[in-house]
Formats: sequence, C-alpha cells, structure tokens
Amino acid sequence: MFGDWHQLWEIISNPDNVPVVALLFLVPFFTWFGLRQAHANDRLIAQLEADPEKARTHHRKTQPYHPSWPREVHVWPYLLRVELLAAVIVTIILTVWALTVNAPLEEPANASITMNPAKAPWYFLGLQEMLEYFDPWIAGVVMPTLIIFGLMAIPFIDANPLGNGYYTYRQRRFAIWTFLIGFEGLWLVLIMIGTFLRGPGFMLFWPTQTWDPDRIEFMANRNLDDLFGIDGRWLAHLLPASQKPFAVIWARGLFGLIPVTLYVVGAAYLFYRILNATEFSRKIFRRMSLLQVVVMEFFLILMLSLPLTIFLRLAFRIKYVWETPWFSI
Repeated sequence: MFGDWHQLWEIISNPDNVPVVALLFLVPFFTWFGLRQAHANDRLIAQLEADPEKARTHHRKTQPYHPSWPREVHVWPYLLRVELLAAVIVTIILTVWALTVNAPLEEPANASITMNPAKAPWYFLGLQEMLEYFDPWIAGVVMPTLIIFGLMAIPFIDANPLGNGYYTYRQRRFAIWTFLIGFEGLWLVLIMIGTFLRGPGFMLFWPTQTWDPDRIEFMANRNLDDLFGIDGRWLAHLLPASQKPFAVIWARGLFGLIPVTLYVVGAAYLFYRILNATEFSRKIFRRMSLLQVVVMEFFLILMLSLPLTIFLRLAFRIKYVWETPWFSI
C-alpha cells in the first residue's frame, strides 16, 4: 500500500506536474521570506514608536543606512536595472525548462478512449477537486463566480490604511491569515490533492500507493437527514391531501435549513469575535460601514464552508446537509 515509490516518481516527473512540484518549494519559501521581512519591519516600527526622537531622524529601513545612498531613487537605473536582471533570469529558466522537459503532448483526441484519470490543467485542479464535494452548478458556476466577486470586493472591504507599500504582520494579521487560509490552505492544497492523490476514476490514493484502475470503493454517501431518520411522516398529518406525497421533500428541506442557519450564525459570531480580539483590530472594525461588514462576513462564511464540507464528506460520508428539489448544499 505504501511501498510503490515508482508511482510517486511517475507523478513528480510528469511534465504536466512540473509547476505543481515547483509550488511545493516556491510557495513556502516566498511565504517565509515575506513574513521574515514583515517581522523585521514590525520590530523597526515598535522601536520608532517607543522613541519619538529616533523616529524623526531614522531612515525607516531595516537595512543599515549608508551615506552613499541617494536621497531620491530614480527609475533609471535602480528600478529598470532590477527588472532587466529579473527578466533575463526568468528567460534563462524558461529556456532551460523548454530544452530539458518534453512538452506534454499526446496522441490526437479519441472520443472512444478517454484518459484515466482525466484531470484538468493544474491551475484548474482545485476547481475539479471541488466538484467532488459540491453539486456541479455550485462548484462549477456559483463558487468560481463568488471567488471572482470576492477578489473584486477586497479593496472595498479593506478599511485598514496601514501596510501599504511595505511588509507588516502586526498591522495586517487578519488580511494575512485570510490569504494564508483561503489561498494556500484551501486552493493550493486542493491542487496538491488533485495532483498527487487522485488516481484512476478520480479515486483517492496515497502518494506511494499503486494506481489500480480496477479498485472498487465500497463507500456510500448519505445526507444529514438520513442520520436523523427524517421521513416526513410527522409532516404528512399537517399538509393538505395534495401535498402529502411531497411530505418527505418538505421535511428534508425544513430540517436542512436548521444546520445551515446554525452554521451561518455561528460562523458570523466567530468572525465577529476574531475582528474584536485586539484593540488594533477593533479600531479597524469601527472604521467599517455596515455594508462592508456584511460583505466581508458573507465571503468569510463562504470560504469556511469549503473545508467544513470536505471534512463532513471524508469523516462522516455526508453528501448534503440541506437537500431541496432546486438545490442541494
């Protein structure tokens, strides 16, 4: 089960997976690098706040001051020189990559023979993984649309005037953790799962487990109302005769509304408490209008629903919490 390292090497060495393998190293490095600079700036800010005299004379950089530095930094040569060097390095990397790794081209498409596993490009694997836990119209249409609108709403929601143009953690805790959880903890993790753990039939395999296309999974998903035996008999006595055949549907719809409502209220209260955890965050919270708070809470509750849905599916095999004839969540 855990001894087929050849299988893992095939996944890692696949030309399609080169960007994903690079993400395993680049994302942690640049995350650490950015947080390192943020903490350095936070220490400098704390020193300048504690010593007003030093704040009037310090050059406000974490690097030691050099008298040879110009008082004004011009675009040429300082900015363009760095950009030119970065462009040359990226061009060399892409050239070496193109010469050493074959393009992942295969035979012409054949409608009668499909790939197994059939996977989307790596940048869409997170979306394909979401299709395992949500209805197709939710994972394929609603969620991507809300993600786009959520990114567009960030400038409207963000009422914190600090942290523009420099790295800081103390002044941007909430924004940084939202990014780390939403992008790295959810989206990138879904890409990693789709790349390394999804095999034939899009079934889950451990990284060193042999991809067996004939494997059969004896796992039955169930809805939350099945655990509580919701059959609608108690509601049938309250409905008119024309609606009695739909008693089960109405009962499941009414029952599913309860946990969804409790989740929304509980998650909203949790984020409210987080926003008021420190004096600094309370100041930012008081600067926000009611509309800003509502929009922010809506997208945060939506973001938290993804890992919760995955947990319910994998731990308890719960497919839907709220099932109706029109939609299922």
